[in-house]
Amino acid sequence: MKAQIKLGTVFGIEVGLHYSWFFVALLIMFSLVVQFHAVNRSWTETVVWVAAISTSILFFACLLAHELSHALVAKARGLPVHNITLFLLGGMAQIEKEASDPSTEFWMAIAGPIASGVIGLVLLTVAWSLGWIPWRPAQTPGVAVLVWLGYINLVLGAFNMIPAFPLDGGRVLRAIIWWITGKADRSARIAAQVGQLAGWGFIAYGISSFFGGGGLGGIWFIFIGWFLLKTAGASLLQLQIGSLLRGLRVRDVMSQDCPSVDGSMGLQEFVDELLLKTGRRCFLVIDDHRVTGLITPHEVRDIERSRWPLVSVCEAMRPVSAIHSLSPDMSAMQALEMMGREDVNQLPVVVDGQLEGIVSRGHLLQVIHSRSELLGR
Repeated sequence: MKAQIKLGTVFGIEVGLHYSWFFVALLIMFSLVVQFHAVNRSWTETVVWVAAISTSILFFACLLAHELSHALVAKARGLPVHNITLFLLGGMAQIEKEASDPSTEFWMAIAGPIASGVIGLVLLTVAWSLGWIPWRPAQTPGVAVLVWLGYINLVLGAFNMIPAFPLDGGRVLRAIIWWITGKADRSARIAAQVGQLAGWGFIAYGISSFFGGGGLGGIWFIFIGWFLLKTAGASLLQLQIGSLLRGLRVRDVMSQDCPSVDGSMGLQEFVDELLLKTGRRCFLVIDDHRVTGLITPHEVRDIERSRWPLVSVCEAMRPVSAIHSLSPDMSAMQALEMMGREDVNQLPVVVDGQLEGIVSRGHLLQVIHSRSELLGR
């Protein structure tokens, strides 16, 4: 899940928003307007809208706290955290490495629901101290905001503990099975399969609810079920790919035939003479006998076609400083995952500052396909 809008960093972790977040933010805001009108009809329109907008912003902060708890536990356990992205169904902390033991997996997973539960209880306690009586409507806008946020955080924590991968509860289930069996892959496969079953369950309930008069609520359950099916299926596919690439290192799959191009060449000439005629998709950019960057069709497409005759390869390339390099000893699966995170199709292999080769996503997919045919997986 890529962030389209970057908001900054918290504890050294990049925080961003996916466009789908605005859909749920607007949905929450308009739902709260209706709810707050119903709670106290004497509130003015301005008060209702201010309370609804404030609650939506604070809910964003609560979601961020939930994801930060995952990320901070991961960092405390020595796992690098790339970023946090908030999207339609909540958020996702992008942790660059898988947990190496069931204990780490367990505490990373359960940290989020614990954080949401604690936030919910604290907010409801503050509302109670301000005169709110449990199970009764709040009489002031400030208390109404606290009560809604308190309840929704408790619901968020409970929902995430459903034992369906990739929800936090599914990861907790994976950690427990891993601890019992000692097998990480098997535990991940079982958790993903449970996630698929849960997805079908949500879809069935949503369809039943929709035709039973549940309306929008039924559609929401169907969407959650579809999300669980999609992500659990992707996890199973990733496990299969990991199995096919097991034992392979970057040095086994890299290409040492790396074509180069002079950085002073015009971009139009580069496209006409090299990209289109050779069919190659990745070129090292050389300036004064040293590698200064990488250029692929991806970088070319970022330049307006009308400017190609006016731009040099050096101006269009991705500079070395912006490229994550690979180590020859890194696993092939890690290389493939890094390409996905960086949204690139090739990455250089560098040792002591010297280029050793290039690993391409296309070649890795060919390796996966060949091993799948030969090994029957």
